[in-house]
Amino acid sequence: MRRGRLLAATASLAMALAAVSCGIPSATGPTPIAKGDLPSHLLNPATPSTVGSTVPPAVGVPESIFLVAPTQHVTAVTRPVTFPPNMSEIMGALLEGPSPVEAAAGLQSFLTGTKTQVSATVAGGIATVDFTANPIQALGPNQTLAIAQVVFTATEQPGVTGVVFQIAGQTIGVPTASGAQVTGPVDRTLYAPQAPLP
Repeated sequence: MRRGRLLAATASLAMALAAVSCGIPSATGPTPIAKGDLPSHLLNPATPSTVGSTVPPAVGVPESIFLVAPTQHVTAVTRPVTFPPNMSEIMGALLEGPSPVEAAAGLQSFLTGTKTQVSATVAGGIATVDFTANPIQALGPNQTLAIAQVVFTATEQPGVTGVVFQIAGQTIGVPTASGAQVTGPVDRTLYAPQAPLP
């Protein structure tokens, strides 16, 4: 009997030692862990890396406007406009004229946007460009170049084939390269001598 008790006590002691060696906590509730006992990666977690968004930021998209080169032909340069681009904004960019770098390279504009505002609509392939005041600041051949700037800029947009000019809502006639005054839609073919050089 005594031997049985001794064996039972030894077995209980062995089980208790096994429980301690396995790391089973003996406390009945949660106990705080000393800072020194925590793994270092838990104290200083790595900053999560940011994943690049696939949505493009709301910045400008490049659209062509046409300025006048020293050769007396129009030439395309780009301007950033908000997406989706609209004709009014593109024409507004045209009225702003060349940048200082472009002007230093000899590019110029015969249009002015100092006090002139513009709105433009497109219907049936025809852009109606309405200026609040006459934007053309030139006479003779340079006046034709100013018209060509608007025509080439507008017809650069997909589906636009011609341009009607208005001032304060009233349709006006504009000179073509042949010298004729046209009030209806004008297109690139009427300004072939001012077209960009190949």
